[in-house]
Amino acid sequence: MSFARQLSFLSGTFLGSLSFLLLALGCGADADSTGKERPPAPVEVAEIEIGRIELRRELSGSLWPSADFYAAPRIAGQVKELKVRVSDTVKKGDVVALLDDGDLVQSVRQAEADLMVAKANLREAEARMEIAGKESERASQLRDRGISSDAQVDTTRAERLSAEAGLAVAEAQIARAEAQLEAAQIDLGETRVRAEWTGGEGDRVVAERMVDEGDAVSSGESMFRVVDLDPLLGVVRVTERDYPSIKRGDSVTLRTDAFTGESFMGKVSRIAPVFSEESRQARVEFEVANPDGRLKPGMFVRASLVLGVREDATIVPDLAIVRRNDENGVFRLGNDRETVYWQPVEIGIREGDRVEIIADDISGEVVTLGQQLVNDGSRVRVTDLEAVGVSR
Repeated sequence: MSFARQLSFLSGTFLGSLSFLLLALGCGADADSTGKERPPAPVEVAEIEIGRIELRRELSGSLWPSADFYAAPRIAGQVKELKVRVSDTVKKGDVVALLDDGDLVQSVRQAEADLMVAKANLREAEARMEIAGKESERASQLRDRGISSDAQVDTTRAERLSAEAGLAVAEAQIARAEAQLEAAQIDLGETRVRAEWTGGEGDRVVAERMVDEGDAVSSGESMFRVVDLDPLLGVVRVTERDYPSIKRGDSVTLRTDAFTGESFMGKVSRIAPVFSEESRQARVEFEVANPDGRLKPGMFVRASLVLGVREDATIVPDLAIVRRNDENGVFRLGNDRETVYWQPVEIGIREGDRVEIIADDISGEVVTLGQQLVNDGSRVRVTDLEAVGVSR
């Protein structure tokens, strides 16, 4: 092939390629590969709302009794009878168990007998004191008359002083015997183990039993666990990011698998002032009213806390948010309802399938389905995309 013919061939090829490229660029976003204008893309749209939206945080936690008391004897002994069982309701001061009191009953009787002896000794000492006093007085009178000697007076005076000492000893023995009797009676009373908690006067429930009848227990050994079920205490742990947004008195909505579809309300009661070094989380407690006793300590719960609120937020469905060219945005439906326009936005609060968007002067409707079919300025046809087979 000659050089001229080769040059002519190369020139024709370049011009053909250039023409094809210019034709492709001229077709635009709404033209297909043949240069024909594409038909309007089917899309679904939703209205942009202006309203209230809440920033909620879902946290996992557990329920605890608001008060936990362990009934224990103050003396050692053998369990004679259990007065309550698990799930029984008890009032403050109720007897929950009896210890064997045979030895202590005998101790009380012994103390009573000792007291009677001491009282008898006191009467004897009082009589001796009375006689010694009279003898001493008579001896003094006889000496004054010259009938009795000083030695006799000294003797009667010594007997009187001895009687006074004996009376003091008898009175001390009375006090000791009374104290011993009181101690024996107290020990006997302690065989009746009571639910004596501090704090509220309301009824509580036996949660656990640690002993059986016939068991030997020591002083202070736990026999029953008694809990307060109304209110209950919920415990969750929060991160540093959420910690500043939580305040005492904040409302808490909680759900549990035991009651599907139901929710229970509570309020934040305590916020730990420190974070765990292991988890870097802080403990948050909330009270949950439980008048019917349906909720139980130990249940796993999901607690929802409101961490922030926007009253006049611009809100769109979550499906409307699209990411293009490393930025978030929405496709806004034009006033003619036949064209869509790309609108970059910032994401604010998310609440379920609703999202707050931050953008200048945005209103109307946004595309929620079919964004993959359009670009900025594309023509659209508002329709039900499920009917034409476009999946979400």
